[in-house]
Amino acid sequence: MRTTVTLEDDVARALEQLRRESGLPTSAALNLLARRGLSVGAAAPEPFVQRVSSMGRPRVPIDDIGATLELLEGDAHP
Repeated sequence: MRTTVTLEDDVARALEQLRRESGLPTSAALNLLARRGLSVGAAAPEPFVQRVSSMGRPRVPIDDIGATLELLEGDAHP
């Protein structure tokens, strides 16, 4: 693809430096810089790790919801 772009001074300097150091033509050096920039954001995010801690034994019966509600709500539980 052929297009015209306007480079800011710092980008033009980096492009010229890369072109001189590597001996690449301008288009190849610009493509290399663009690929480097694109690969920076392509790193995989760190995996999510859920931290957990022991809460000990439950103080209410969790296997019988009716009994738990009666214990917690008292007479207000229908």
